[in-house]
Amino acid sequence: MDDKELLKLLKAHEWNDVEFKQARQAIPKNAYETVSAFANTEGGHLVFGVKKEGSNFNIVGVLDVDKMQNEFLSALRQENKISQIIDVKEELRSFDEKDLLIFFVPEVSRFKKPVYLNGDIRRSFLRKGACDVKCSHDEMQRLLRDASSERYDSETLTEISADKFYDEGTVNWYRKYFNLQQPGRHETLSDKDFLLEWGFTKEIKEELSPTRAAVLLFGKGRYVRQILPRAVVDYQRIDFKYSDWMPEKRWDDRLVFEENIIQTWLGLVEKYIRLAESSFSIDSRTLRRNDDPPDYISFREAAINLLIHQDYGDHSRKPVIKFFRDKIIFWNPGDAFASEAELLEASEKEVRNPAIVNAFRRIGLSDQAGTGIRSIFNNWVYLGNTPPEVLNNKFAKTFELSLLKEKLLSEEQILFQSSIGVHLSPEHALVFAYACKHDRLTFTDIKAITGKTRSECREIGDHLVVQVLLQKVDDTSYEVTEHLKTHFVKSQTASVSGDSDQVDVDVNTDLPTPSDQVDNKIKPDLVTAITQTIKLSDKQRTILKKCEAPRSMAELQELLSYSNRSYFKKKIVNPLIESGLVQMTKPEKPNASNQKYVTTANGSRLVQSWRDDK
Repeated sequence: MDDKELLKLLKAHEWNDVEFKQARQAIPKNAYETVSAFANTEGGHLVFGVKKEGSNFNIVGVLDVDKMQNEFLSALRQENKISQIIDVKEELRSFDEKDLLIFFVPEVSRFKKPVYLNGDIRRSFLRKGACDVKCSHDEMQRLLRDASSERYDSETLTEISADKFYDEGTVNWYRKYFNLQQPGRHETLSDKDFLLEWGFTKEIKEELSPTRAAVLLFGKGRYVRQILPRAVVDYQRIDFKYSDWMPEKRWDDRLVFEENIIQTWLGLVEKYIRLAESSFSIDSRTLRRNDDPPDYISFREAAINLLIHQDYGDHSRKPVIKFFRDKIIFWNPGDAFASEAELLEASEKEVRNPAIVNAFRRIGLSDQAGTGIRSIFNNWVYLGNTPPEVLNNKFAKTFELSLLKEKLLSEEQILFQSSIGVHLSPEHALVFAYACKHDRLTFTDIKAITGKTRSECREIGDHLVVQVLLQKVDDTSYEVTEHLKTHFVKSQTASVSGDSDQVDVDVNTDLPTPSDQVDNKIKPDLVTAITQTIKLSDKQRTILKKCEAPRSMAELQELLSYSNRSYFKKKIVNPLIESGLVQMTKPEKPNASNQKYVTTANGSRLVQSWRDDK
């Protein structure tokens, strides 16, 4: 943590990854609670020498740095003080001749959780916002399940008969697709022998018993409900936009799935088919859609991710899939063991339910190991949408994935980029559009959009800095430059068109540039501001579509039934040229008799976005 970061945190007050303690002469007892909370959640910085006064934090300094540091670090190595030895990193900072001790407490591996105090496991803490919260019984059980060397789904259920538990129709369905992927001798095995061969049942003291994964995957309903006293998933269709919906509003369609995982999956596919914007079929061998666009891939991977990675030992919370008009939310109990950045890497990940995961992969129903989230992002962004949102909550141990039905490079964004005279590649245009929407972006965000490596993401961000579109916040993040944030302070909507039959207010094409003078007020919502800046008339839209091939002024006049050439050029065509959407084929000779007009790269990009929306 450098001086700039620390000062920024002091102004922002405490949050989930930083805690300030006065600790001038002695270590407060609750400092160890913070260590437990950070270690059990996502890690964080513990700062000694900062006093809270009202809502402010003031630097008071540590009086005896060596004594405090040695005492604190020694305590963290005593088993009677804390259950695990934690690799805490310390550093000393001085402000106005006052010394601060800063300790970084990393998150420990799941096998070492919960980290508790004074030999009492009940004294385990989690970090929630700016607070250290003692673990509840349910929270403790979630940590212990994930810490177990034997995975929950691999446990053998000796109280359930291996001969009676499975649903024959489900097993037959699974074996059909298994044989397509792995043809061979397994086709001749009986169902009982097949389940034993692939570890779904185990022989213990000459008796066969199913694993928990086997019952969850193939079990008859009564056996599934015997070991899972809550729904596998709660499907809801809500005919509202997400922003317009309130919890008290009812769903428009709902189905609570309480059968085995495979029957639940087939039921979800049936629901998805009914909701799909265009009809499609699914290849019987690959279980992939046979048509474009490939939005099914994102749905498939997101739904399967929910089914195979949820915490089936958590009986108090059920997974939910909510279909809104503009958003699909997949929520399940059980956080991902990997970070969001790691989830986007094409590498194998540690999983909560390895037996269930492997069962799905053997029939080709889930992409290669460790690529599920990456596939969701790649396919969703490929369709032109805003990247999915991931919320991996380490405190609550939940995972939420949202698919936003919203174009990243929207018409407003294309018009804006054109208006400020930037010429970006499609990749750079998408990254800048994301920055405009969120004001800030990180390497992980750039990777989510482009799928590039970390070094390539840095090059993309740095290129936009050179273009004076972004500015660096720190080594891994960027934000929109101040001059762009302050462009959009006018409340009146401007329009590219000056045509008299345009519904919008008739104004000249006075598009903002980086050199324009602006008020001191900063408009926070850059996307909204972009929307208010420029609008196209129907006639200008027609021109853009027709000018994908060069057109003369006479051709355009005839196309739109305009006889007054001067008026047409001034009010309809020139605004498109000035906004960077159309260019002359002979710009050095604007009055040339053979002059023609053609869309620019931004103009073509805009026209393509209209086609994609159809």
